[in-house]
Amino acid sequence: MTPLPEGPRPSRRRRPRARTRRRLVIVVRADPVICGHSGEARNLAEAALLRGFSEVKIVTWPIDRLVEAGLPLKPLDSVLPYSDGIEVERPEPVGDYRVPDGRHLSGIVGRLVELFTDGVPTVAMSLYLSPHTLAVEEAVRVARATGLPVNVTTIAEAVGSDVTNVVRTCVETEQFGAAAQVLTAFLGSDVPVAVSEYTRDLVVSSAEAIDARHGTRFAERCRERVEISYPAINTGDYLDLDPTATARVLHDRGLTKGSYVLYLSRLARAKGVDDLIAGFAASPASADKTLVIAGNGPQAAELRAIAAASDAARRIRFLDDVSDEEKPALMAGCAAFVLPSKPRPEFVETFGIALVEKMLAGGGPVITCDTGGIGEAVGDTALIVPTEDPQAIADALDEALAMPELEREVMELAAREHARQFDRLAVFDRLLDRLPSSEVVLGAF
Repeated sequence: MTPLPEGPRPSRRRRPRARTRRRLVIVVRADPVICGHSGEARNLAEAALLRGFSEVKIVTWPIDRLVEAGLPLKPLDSVLPYSDGIEVERPEPVGDYRVPDGRHLSGIVGRLVELFTDGVPTVAMSLYLSPHTLAVEEAVRVARATGLPVNVTTIAEAVGSDVTNVVRTCVETEQFGAAAQVLTAFLGSDVPVAVSEYTRDLVVSSAEAIDARHGTRFAERCRERVEISYPAINTGDYLDLDPTATARVLHDRGLTKGSYVLYLSRLARAKGVDDLIAGFAASPASADKTLVIAGNGPQAAELRAIAAASDAARRIRFLDDVSDEEKPALMAGCAAFVLPSKPRPEFVETFGIALVEKMLAGGGPVITCDTGGIGEAVGDTALIVPTEDPQAIADALDEALAMPELEREVMELAAREHARQFDRLAVFDRLLDRLPSSEVVLGAF
């Protein structure tokens, strides 16, 4: 695979000059992973530069480990560069074959310890509690044990799979210790946040189940401390798109504005793409449209087989190489955007970043399900259908494609206005406002 460009980047924008050093460290599954929160980390990093941080480090996993894990990845040459001042670090694993697991995590913890003890005041943010918040917690503990000066403030962000894939599973399988480890690390952070009200409620309800069985007090502490921090989105990437550039992207993909229905996200069972394929085939108004399914993931081969057996097989296209630069144009040019996400044991849509990006870009109406935190993402600006209901998707497509132009424009404007609240600078500023002793943490820089 082509190595992912890393390290300092040519600056794409002016940013304030910091008077003294201050650093933001973000621990996350970063690019090229196909995940809304890898994009969120990029946006928080860029926002930190615009707010005067002198350096930002994204500490993440080696490319070969991401491949081995089976995570859906973007083509490496399609990932946009970061601005000057943002460095992506992928620490090498520690130990050899006699360490059967945890080698990569040890590399991350070790690098964090080095960053936390080098004298630079640091805000450390982890996206995903397991294993990233656990890594930050351990690194802070070790850094302080060295006796060296440590000035670190921690922010931990809980996303849906933290609960569905870790905490709730631990509750169901009676793995109390593992659940307690994750929740203790979360609550031990200076600023624990959740990506939506739904996610916060999910954390609390899971903690209540643990408390009921073991007599702990996790739920009470979660209710008291966990706040909401919606994902940070670079609205500038999607607003005021150049129509000529959009038309060029569509032309290169063999598309024209309004000629296709778009799905753009991971290809996983919880996303409801199978329902979309069936609904698209059953929609009379879609008979002259193409269904573009953009993304990659664990269900990719299965979905291609489902599409090939569909009555609309000749009108369904899969794109697994969409670049970050192409994405806004594809969203802006679609006749409708459909994300029929449904709750699954392994995943529940806790916000819906792709939906907000689409709402900012314009184009046809959004069709989605009121699952998890999607309602918080779209407000009342989308066509809502029941989960696992292909006929409802077909009906919504017929409604969207037959919508009068004026109604479509009103809906588009309302969606864009709702989505503006998730701009990365506003989200980042609210996070900084929550830092404890901000007069020390920020004033010292």
